[in-house]
Amino acid sequence: MPPLVPNRFLVRLSHPCPYVKAMPADSEAAERLLDLPESARLHNHAALDGRANFADVRLAWNDFGLGLQVTVAGKSQPLIGDADKPGNADGLTLWLDTRDARAGHRASRTCHQFHVLAVGGGPDRLDAAVRQTKVNRAQQDAPLCSPSDIAFMTHTTKGGYRLEAFLPAAVLFGFDPVEHPRLGVYYHARDTELGDQYLGVTSDFPFADDPSLWEVLELAKGK
Repeated sequence: MPPLVPNRFLVRLSHPCPYVKAMPADSEAAERLLDLPESARLHNHAALDGRANFADVRLAWNDFGLGLQVTVAGKSQPLIGDADKPGNADGLTLWLDTRDARAGHRASRTCHQFHVLAVGGGPDRLDAAVRQTKVNRAQQDAPLCSPSDIAFMTHTTKGGYRLEAFLPAAVLFGFDPVEHPRLGVYYHARDTELGDQYLGVTSDFPFADDPSLWEVLELAKGK
């Protein structure tokens, strides 16, 4: 019988986020937008709650913003998605608080919600897509950016896909790595075939609108 309280609820983790100078790629012809190192992986310790991962999620930073890389493996079915319904699409939702003020249960102006989708954009909904939406129940909303402000790519691989996105500092209200190197962070990876993967607690908890449930992202100093 599973515990009433998940093991991962009992600990709050701090995730190191390495400095990667060479991102995003400066050429439109580049095959990769970014290529993040092993040190950028967010370890979610899913085994503590008897869960398995299907996505390798990595985050890195530099003075220009944050890079996100998601690699999914183990698929045999086609990708499914609709950019107008990001909560039901194959991809990942990322929450960030540029001030890591996790004392309250409602989001502030520094809390952001981004959806990076493997498919669901374009006229035929077959293209990758990225969206920023408001955090539910927020006391104040972060400014919403245009999808064109975020560089992103998707790559189909054998048995899966890889998502790459660069969130520039301009779309991260309050982003200040020098004065505020600790950020709040959370993610929910969704795949209509493989299921759900979380950075911490599952959907039994209201992490989507409660920043106090998010974890810490420590921006490691660049050399």
